[in-house]
Amino acid sequence: FLSDKSDSAYDFLVDRFLADPAYGERWAQHWLDVARFAESDGFEHDLVREDAWRYRDWVITALNADMPYDEFARLQIAGDELYPGDETKAIATGFLVSGPDMPDINLDEERAHTVLNEMTSSTGLAFMGLTLECAQCHDHKSDPISIEDYYRLRAVFANMEFPERKTQLSHVFLENDAQPPPSFVMKKGDFRSPGEPVDPAFVRVVNPIGMAVSQPSSNSKTSGRRKALSEWLTHPEHPLTARVIVNRIWQHHFGSPIVGTPNDFGILGDRPTHPELLDWLAGELIAGDWSLKDLHRLILQSATYRQVSRSTGDSWDRVLEKDPENRLYSRMNRKRLEGEAIRDTMLFASGQLNRKRGGPGVHPPLPHEVALPLLEKQWAVSEDESEHTRRSIYLFTRRNLRFPMFDVFDRPDANASCGRRNVSTTATQSLTLLNSEFSMNASRHLAGEIINKANRGDY
Repeated sequence: FLSDKSDSAYDFLVDRFLADPAYGERWAQHWLDVARFAESDGFEHDLVREDAWRYRDWVITALNADMPYDEFARLQIAGDELYPGDETKAIATGFLVSGPDMPDINLDEERAHTVLNEMTSSTGLAFMGLTLECAQCHDHKSDPISIEDYYRLRAVFANMEFPERKTQLSHVFLENDAQPPPSFVMKKGDFRSPGEPVDPAFVRVVNPIGMAVSQPSSNSKTSGRRKALSEWLTHPEHPLTARVIVNRIWQHHFGSPIVGTPNDFGILGDRPTHPELLDWLAGELIAGDWSLKDLHRLILQSATYRQVSRSTGDSWDRVLEKDPENRLYSRMNRKRLEGEAIRDTMLFASGQLNRKRGGPGVHPPLPHEVALPLLEKQWAVSEDESEHTRRSIYLFTRRNLRFPMFDVFDRPDANASCGRRNVSTTATQSLTLLNSEFSMNASRHLAGEIINKANRGDY
């Protein structure tokens, strides 16, 4: 890139990065935060979900293939209904069952109520940026989403097939048959207090086109409700879906989103700093057949993105005075790498990074002080040592035990959808980078790489 003096050098660089398989691996982590993905159930026993990794691999593959975002969303809601019998599409519904679960809960009804509520709320957060869970118990004076709205939307998922007690959920969404059970408003959110019956429907305040859930055909093997939901969410006139994903991508490129609360576009969320820009980018995404890679190019090739973050010029003081919080994008924000990117960078720089792709989550060794109190099978270190240096996206994700380096750099716990990670500055971060066994090992390998290259005359 530095030696390419042509006017298109930068564009070639952007295209090269977007074509690299590491693009999907990098951006998948952002989506998995939103999807509250983990490979264990959580709660007391935190049982391992043997096939959960298949959803993670599906996300990576879909992003690398530049699957149109409307299809990306539809498949995660209703891949099995849209493409009956195609397991590669059904895997995408792993999104719906990615949340925490307690298989040994005493009452089956309580388990179903909790899982369906979590599923409904996570769907609202991920695709519409709406905090629907506030309406689980009762109406709020300032909230245009009623308790009836909530349970109408939950009815879309009511035909979910639950396994027997003490048996884990499937890694994909399963339906019983084409005839769902009746759904009710649960008074005060209590599963033991069913109220008025409700039919499946979409949230009224964000349904200006008036789409409805149609009845399934006579020969259908599923209810068709999730298919209808997926088509409503991705309709070009839906007011939120395109804006929400545009905001998420802008956030990761600029370090801050246009709407400061990416999981909350509602009345209590932040107002957009640049509403016209958000509208325009959403329109460009839809007009470009929902291509995320084209959206990346549009942003990355802009003059706004290509600004420096620091300058010593005479005008710099005036810039800081006029735009101290950089809300007008007068410069590029300085950005903090996440723990996963820090780890991957250190492995790459020291010549250790294993670029193997896909498969079950890897268990690298834990620091002695972390491993000592664990149960025998809580973190079984992978026998193949070459696996220990794979990209962070492929490390096993346990809800009750976050990998120490990721934990210290603010990785969410996957018990709920995370649209924007915390960014902290702590002493443990500095100590981890300076003195941890991982850092010391990476330093030794980097030193070896430098010596070997010097001996070969590469410097």
